[in-house]
Amino acid sequence: MSETKFDAVVIGGGFFGCSIAAYLKPHFGSVLLVDREDQLFRHASYGNQARIHGGYHYPRSLHTAYRSRVNFQSFVRDFPEAVVSSFTKLYPIARNQSKVTARQFERFCRIIGAPCKPARPEHVKLFNPRLIEAVYEVTEYAFNSDILRDTMRRKLEEANVEVSLNSAVERVQRHGSAWRIFLAGGAEVETNYIFNCTYAGLKHIPGLEPHCRTILKHEIAEMALIEPPDEIRDLGITVMCGSFFSTMPFPPRSLHTLSHVRYTPHTSWIDSGLDSPDPYEVMKAYPKETKAWHMLKDAQRYLPALARARVVDSLFEVKTLLVRNEIDDGRPILMERSESAGTVYSILGGKIDNIYDVIHRLQADGL
Repeated sequence: MSETKFDAVVIGGGFFGCSIAAYLKPHFGSVLLVDREDQLFRHASYGNQARIHGGYHYPRSLHTAYRSRVNFQSFVRDFPEAVVSSFTKLYPIARNQSKVTARQFERFCRIIGAPCKPARPEHVKLFNPRLIEAVYEVTEYAFNSDILRDTMRRKLEEANVEVSLNSAVERVQRHGSAWRIFLAGGAEVETNYIFNCTYAGLKHIPGLEPHCRTILKHEIAEMALIEPPDEIRDLGITVMCGSFFSTMPFPPRSLHTLSHVRYTPHTSWIDSGLDSPDPYEVMKAYPKETKAWHMLKDAQRYLPALARARVVDSLFEVKTLLVRNEIDDGRPILMERSESAGTVYSILGGKIDNIYDVIHRLQADGL
């Protein structure tokens, strides 16, 4: 590390941390990005469904849906090299136990301005008509997290942001009108601005935990990786809207993800800060016994072709949610700002496209 004083320090090397660090550099003389892992994008930025949300997933939260629709277009424009659009995305609507009907889904798409049309007959025939009311073809893509990581690494280099990996933040304390950050290995840095982008770790850095006041819930989530049958190899499918499943291309490994509302979450707990276990330590110790076969068994009732899918692997990751949005399944950003002894931002995005909402908030704050 070439310096011990920085105008801003970003903690967390996922997509949000990298994006915020690159954005801040023109506004600050020196910016440091630190992460406790040995490379960027080690956690939530990789272990997810790689979906660039087009808004369709959120019929019960119009605000989230509309922001996703707007941000979708920005992400596709700004990161074309990482966008994977070479598949058809389908949204089937379940006849029973769905929280939205086909007619309601069509109206919802019109309200948020999201393209939606009846699926082609050869695609409709893939589904069990007794369980599926209607099938729609929509505009939604995936992203390749490996390519996105390389893009962000290049942006950080071009912006001259200093990056320090294998640098866990052990504690933070006030130092006059600024902050002193103590890193693993004995290194210390001083800064006026801290941007805590540690996702599940927001409440687990001693000295910073009081600055994230929102109630968080963590889940140990399993994303199964499957070899799909030929009929759905070029399809992404999300059954709406309830305790159903989704499968779509996972570009980093040329497989499909398979998630299920009932089986993807293995366990969950409310985060009360330093009194709660470190979510990443919980995940590391978790036995990771797969529920992929349960996912497949239920999903093939709706999509019989999945009976010929082959489970290859599973990704286990911590998923962090805002408790207040469990009712409507909304995914707004969490962005809390504290002015005491220098400025601290606690930032959490529920979806990759939320980054544009974060940038807008930073701009509104004059950054």
